[in-house]
Amino acid sequence: MKERGISQYALYTRYGISTSFLDKLRHNENVEIRSLDILCSILKCDFGDIVEHIPDETESKEQ
Repeated sequence: MKERGISQYALYTRYGISTSFLDKLRHNENVEIRSLDILCSILKCDFGDIVEHIPDETESKEQ
């Protein structure tokens, strides 16, 4: 966001991104792919620029 010069306030007011969505991102909670797609479109970036896959501990034990 800093690189693009877009503040959280602008995301709320200009682009209609909800505070709860950004809160979920900050706290590593589940979010919808469509919401991530919208955010990537606004920031002109890819999913990998804002998301990282961290396997569940249970996932690695099952394999």
